[in-house]
Amino acid sequence: MGMTSATRWGFAVATASVVLLTACSGGDGESPAAPVVPAPSTSAAPASAAPSATGGTPDLSRPETVATGLDTPWGLAFLPDGGALVAERDSARILQIPAGGGKPREVYRVPGVSASGEGGLLGLAVAKNHAETRHVYAYFTAADDNRIVRFTLGGAAAPKVIFDGIDKAGIHNGGRIAFGPDGMLYAGTGDAGDPSASQNRDDPNGKILRLTPEGAPAPGNPRAGSPIWSLGHRNVQGLAWTADKTMYAAEFGQNQFDELNKIEPGRNYGWPEVEGKGDDRRFVNPLVTWTTEQASPSGVAIAGSTAYVAGLRGERLWTVPLGGGTAKAELAERYGRLRTVEVAPDGALWLTTSNTDGRGDVRDGDDRILRFPAR
Repeated sequence: MGMTSATRWGFAVATASVVLLTACSGGDGESPAAPVVPAPSTSAAPASAAPSATGGTPDLSRPETVATGLDTPWGLAFLPDGGALVAERDSARILQIPAGGGKPREVYRVPGVSASGEGGLLGLAVAKNHAETRHVYAYFTAADDNRIVRFTLGGAAAPKVIFDGIDKAGIHNGGRIAFGPDGMLYAGTGDAGDPSASQNRDDPNGKILRLTPEGAPAPGNPRAGSPIWSLGHRNVQGLAWTADKTMYAAEFGQNQFDELNKIEPGRNYGWPEVEGKGDDRRFVNPLVTWTTEQASPSGVAIAGSTAYVAGLRGERLWTVPLGGGTAKAELAERYGRLRTVEVAPDGALWLTTSNTDGRGDVRDGDDRILRFPAR
């Protein structure tokens, strides 16, 4: 199915076949009635994995409304001045919000977006050298595939496709992109309804990819010439790093367990052979698991030694102490479905709702962006 590995990694002008919607659970944790499962496991990483806290701790008791009236906000990325860019999944608009909040202003509309199901305009990333290049990156669902493009806000040139051929479907399109501490561009992809893709080392679906800013497989990847950083994923929509450059990712489960994983290069995270924790040494067990009703995690952000995990179906924000301790649910059912969480340059935590995506109960002012200032 789709292109050969030589075509994918060679970046020829081609498109992958569309993966048909299968009878697996709906993405974003909207599974059929899930079986009764144990309480969430909250085993934590060793203390050595957690850096000392920097920049203060977000104060979740002091919510500030940054923006309202958004249409399914998905990607969120910060500009050097502290302002934010937010992507609306279905409209393909990119809005700019001042650092202190205010009325969002449309600054770009991504051409070629084909929004349906869980697909559309998804992740955003701002180049590390944005002050010089003005480059912004977007991951989106096109007519034939999911792809990553680069463009300049306000520029006349069409976006440049830097990576394509990621199979699309009505579900499990992944979509989160972020620049890591090493300056490389990471992308979380989904299995597009074909679980076997996640174990195929020549297929970009069901993976975390590591690319250069130009879209080539990054040097130092586990397999030379391949963009794959880790495999065995079902649907990754959250990527974040601690100050010591340890990487974490959130992953949607099927009917039982969602996951927060510590990501190491070349490791296999088990899907579809394992959902949640298992005893097969070929696969890495998650750091934390939740039932799909409690989480359905999309965005992840890290402030100091705490990971903040936004839950869609769970309608809560999970705080996970990475140095040891128990995960805790915050903001439960207060704002509805929570999609994306990011730490701003000033240390504040920004959080988007996702109640207008066709799966939530719309509240007055939805969808919105909330800001929690740092202590």
